Amino acid sequence: MYELIQVSDKSYYVDSPTKIGLVKLNDTDVCLIDSGNNRDAGKKIRRILNDNGWNLKAIYNTHSNADHIGGNKYLQEQTGCRIYAPDINCSFTNHTILSPAFLYGGYPCKDLRHKFLLAQESHSEYLSMDVLPEGFEIIRLPGHFFDMAGYRTPDDVIYLADCLLSYETLEKYQIGFLYDVAAYLETLEMVKTLKAKVFIPSHAGVCEDITGLAQYNIDKVLETADKIMYICNEPTCFEKLLQKLFNEYGLTMNFEQNVLVGSTVRSYLSWLKDNGRVIVKFEDNVLLWQTVCK
Repeated sequence: MYELIQVSDKSYYVDSPTKIGLVKLNDTDVCLIDSGNNRDAGKKIRRILNDNGWNLKAIYNTHSNADHIGGNKYLQEQTGCRIYAPDINCSFTNHTILSPAFLYGGYPCKDLRHKFLLAQESHSEYLSMDVLPEGFEIIRLPGHFFDMAGYRTPDDVIYLADCLLSYETLEKYQIGFLYDVAAYLETLEMVKTLKAKVFIPSHAGVCEDITGLAQYNIDKVLETADKIMYICNEPTCFEKLLQKLFNEYGLTMNFEQNVLVGSTVRSYLSWLKDNGRVIVKFEDNVLLWQTVCK
């Protein structure tokens, strides 16, 4: 774990629970793509930098989920590096309480205020083309979490962040976290058309062809949507819907899974409602979801 792996002349990744990109800018300077899940990850990255005599110039975050920005604060304090994050993710990186509050839909209780959902705050600046190293390209990957960004390096390596999950992860958990179903499906269709020397997803294997995995992720989204619609053939309140989905997939409910999967299912319901596939009605002051029969 935390082994540095070279994939091209200048591009590397650190093999960790959330893959961390490292790109050489010259003989001594490097940048990171994300920083890992916590302070300990930051320390391990710092050791890699020291062992190779590298100077960290910047961290380019893909998005503001805690497992991608957890090492930011430590590395910024140690190296003075600048940190950039795309759009609203910049605010979430500077004010990390926003993440568990967004997921929970209110002030998060202590059970949700921990490093898995609540990273340490770091000073982040807005990502734009003019702050990128020469030859870098931003690849917009909305859907999983607000305006997530991927990066193409000058030596044609694409870091894909969380826009798809591995076959194994989807088979185990079935429902991957996402924020905007329509944008996510559009992103995956776009990703299927990408060509690169190497693709590095944060939570899937490094590969040269991403098409099959992208399609599998699309299929899982559509499968989940179908299951939600099947459950809602009878008017169903949200908590009962969530319970039935967990039971259907053999998942175990806890506080974290409740907010993560719950937030995701709400996003599915918004997408289905906007497309006229489910409706809402109220009975005895309870909101019920029901599939539209055609």
